[in-house]
Amino acid sequence: MDAPSATRPRLPRTVWVLGVVSLLMDLSSEIYHALLPAFLTVTLGLPVAAMGALDGFAEATASMSKLVSGRLSDRNQKRKPWILLGYGMAALSKPLFPLASGVIPVLGARFVDRIGKGIRGAPRDAMIADETPPELRGRAFGLRQSMDTVGAFIAPLAAIGLMIWFRNDIRAVFWVAVIPAFLSFGFAWTMLRETSERTTPKAKMIWGGFRTLDPQVKRLIGVGFLFGLARFSESFLILKGIDAGIAPSWSPIVLALFNLAYLLLAYPAGILSDRMSPKGLLLAGIGLLVAADLMLGYGMSLWTLGVGVILWGAHMAFTQGIFSRMIADAASEKQRATSFGAFFFVSGVAALMSSLGAGLIWDRDGASATFIAGAVLATIAGAMLVLLPKSDPAAR
Repeated sequence: MDAPSATRPRLPRTVWVLGVVSLLMDLSSEIYHALLPAFLTVTLGLPVAAMGALDGFAEATASMSKLVSGRLSDRNQKRKPWILLGYGMAALSKPLFPLASGVIPVLGARFVDRIGKGIRGAPRDAMIADETPPELRGRAFGLRQSMDTVGAFIAPLAAIGLMIWFRNDIRAVFWVAVIPAFLSFGFAWTMLRETSERTTPKAKMIWGGFRTLDPQVKRLIGVGFLFGLARFSESFLILKGIDAGIAPSWSPIVLALFNLAYLLLAYPAGILSDRMSPKGLLLAGIGLLVAADLMLGYGMSLWTLGVGVILWGAHMAFTQGIFSRMIADAASEKQRATSFGAFFFVSGVAALMSSLGAGLIWDRDGASATFIAGAVLATIAGAMLVLLPKSDPAAR
């Protein structure tokens, strides 16, 4: 009677461990992320362009770190040390936020946090691909993304509750957010194990990685760059909520709604990518972003804000894990982490340009023009994806 369940493939233990680690770290990070937009633009009185620059440069720094750590991880055929270094740096950055007394210290704390995120990103996704059978990769990336987003969903609600509890003492809230960050690092340190045997020769440390990547990986990187130009920071969703009439102290509720849609759909999207064309699902995700941007661009009421934010979360569920799964399928084993690093690096450059551009458009032409511009760029990315040729597994 147990035979059918014995033959049913299961997700590796590593995927669940990395899911818990991501959940705890995102719970910590997103409390800061939920409160920073209002803190920077309302409390400190900075223009929206400054917030866009902060988010953009921070994400670009993270992406540069992903490129380097991915290459180094392939070179020494190790994943866990880089994952621990990344989560450790992120944990150590958290106390810097409540200790900060101005914009520059906040910027420094944000950069340390994002560098840590960058260092762990490519080795972590490569480790999931290493440990998971190809037929379960979509499910594996979807589960990790879903668990990560559970933390991101709880965080803004926790931020609101803690702000009420501590009577708007944001530094006290930031100190509480330190706790899950250190729990995340401790869990990774004690529970994460590298179990797969990688027998490929160690890669030489040559910085010509982009030229030697699989052609299909390069094409996906091109699509990812255009998509990154269209997908600016979620901080703009919070600002749209404030623009629509939500009080700054309650503005993190926008992020909670976004993450609720994201976490409910990320795992089902991953399962679907194991059963049907990942390319089709990715195209659907880009379509959801176009719809979200148009709703947010033309709508002015709270209900249009809610629908737009839900669609924005849905598009994340149908793009982030799917992109990772497609990179894992297209990359050779000896350049797996390098391929992830290159993809994340280029996407990060696009994120920098997108957030800077979105902030400038917002300050000059308003919220509507910002989201409409995003819809146009997402449409171009979708057109490029349609033209993407199928990969040939036998060619690799």
